[in-house]
Amino acid sequence: MDGAPATGSAPRTSALAGGSQARGRARPRGLFLKAFGAAARRHLEREWFGSPPHRALISRPRPVGLAAHPHDPRPIDLERGRQLLDGVMTLEGATLRLGEAGDPFDQPSPTRRFAVALHGFDWLPHLLAAGPGAPRLALRLIQDWRRVFGTWNEFSWSGEALERRTFHLACAAKALAAQASDAEISAMALDIARGARQLLKASDAPQRRLERAVVVTIAGCTLTGKASNRLMATGLKRVTAELEAIVLADGGHASRSPQAGLELLFDLLTLDDAVGQRGRPAPEALTRAIDRLSSAARFFTLADGHLAAFQGGEAVEPRRIAAALAHDEGGPRPPQSAPHVGYQKMQGASIQVMADAGPPATGRLSVAACAQPAAVEIVCGKDRLITSCGWSPEAMGANAFRLSDAASTASVGDGSAGRPLSGWRARALGPWLVDGATQVEVKRHDGDAGVWLDLAHDGWRRLGLTHARRLYLDLKADELRGEDSLVPMAAARTDGPRRYLPFMISFHLHPDARASLARDGKSVLIKGPSNVGWWLRNDAVDVAIAPSPHFDHGHARQAGTIVLKSQVRPEKGAKIRWKLARAADH
Repeated sequence: MDGAPATGSAPRTSALAGGSQARGRARPRGLFLKAFGAAARRHLEREWFGSPPHRALISRPRPVGLAAHPHDPRPIDLERGRQLLDGVMTLEGATLRLGEAGDPFDQPSPTRRFAVALHGFDWLPHLLAAGPGAPRLALRLIQDWRRVFGTWNEFSWSGEALERRTFHLACAAKALAAQASDAEISAMALDIARGARQLLKASDAPQRRLERAVVVTIAGCTLTGKASNRLMATGLKRVTAELEAIVLADGGHASRSPQAGLELLFDLLTLDDAVGQRGRPAPEALTRAIDRLSSAARFFTLADGHLAAFQGGEAVEPRRIAAALAHDEGGPRPPQSAPHVGYQKMQGASIQVMADAGPPATGRLSVAACAQPAAVEIVCGKDRLITSCGWSPEAMGANAFRLSDAASTASVGDGSAGRPLSGWRARALGPWLVDGATQVEVKRHDGDAGVWLDLAHDGWRRLGLTHARRLYLDLKADELRGEDSLVPMAAARTDGPRRYLPFMISFHLHPDARASLARDGKSVLIKGPSNVGWWLRNDAVDVAIAPSPHFDHGHARQAGTIVLKSQVRPEKGAKIRWKLARAADH
């Protein structure tokens, strides 16, 4: 195909950067034992946590009062707060009409996601910003929760609700105290202390150990007395122990989700403020992690202003990114690669490419990982044209969109380069990703004429194939050329019966982009909101445009997928070449 990258190696030069990333592979027996142990522990915890002795333990010592007023820099939605003042509660895309004195905790929630946000007090910061009358309504709603669920309830005291509830209460307590009685202040302080102690004891979300330790420390800073000192000491010790493992040297989150890194940055900024209000110096590890996460947030912000959406993270909106970076507006320009977390960025005059250049996370950090090695997102001008299905944990029960064909990468047959756990093992451990790519080779060359990026991974090793993706961004022609090859592994068997497998390259369109097939049945014209056209040309055997969903805050939107189709014999391999260039008439 004219304009496609030639086969062979990129030009040799001192600017050629190479490397590889590897992940360990969990063995079936090891997974079984871990799942069995987690299930047994979870059963024991359910029995113990609901018992009177445990409830007494997490209530002692009682906090004396309130101290710090931590600031959460996340943006506030004033309209949501005003709606709640008017008796309408909107959470996670669902609405509950409460009326003048309705109790949301004493009636069914419209969705499970609504219930998690309700019990996590996600409504509290928005309500407090809504003006006069908001603090009294907030105190009443907190009392409504305490009356029904304050002693113990398995759902309300589960980690997914408890972590955020404790965080929001700690950040709001001082503001609420101005209009609260002594009894209300005492009850609220005890809620914070009990929540923090429970977070220290629960084992239900090991992937969030750091985030929970941060919340525990913030809770300790909010309180006074022995309760405060113990929570701060224990929390800071855990934070320091976890930071180096979770926040990588280039600022990436160890889960490899850009969104997870951004949300952790918000929590660490809140912690830094809380520790400072208590007159304590911020630990060096905390300051370093904030700097690294801030740099990564800039790296992952694409030309359309949104965050790159990979590995269980969504395309976070510009307003939220700006809020996370407001503390460091003059920060340095980020590099074009993040080798530790495994991403590469290519920047041309109009075309910007972000490529997943690492193996997915494993073990406890893989509960939101996706089997989508070498996937890309492409922004042309300010239009995000090529993306993925945008799956995130908010899209509950949609784990099929964590598979290879749900992103802009290669897929073979009806399989995937990895899969999430299911059944009792998933219930015990969480939906870990297993059988994913373990080795990803990366070579990059930045030259005056263009940028070469070569990726190769073993995600299709069960078929005896390596997927190699070569990308060349021509800076002068302002076009992107790609070559996707399936290469037989050296150890692959060749004496079996000959078989052909479907080989597909998917390009998932953003919901705001549209595509049309040209008369030749091969070329595809893509346009975004700016109405500038881009031709995707290729040498595939067949090309189709199919409908597909795109998730936004867990809600599916209608989008489309361009699928380049061919076939592959595992013992022979195959390739598809393609090129993205601006349409001359647009």
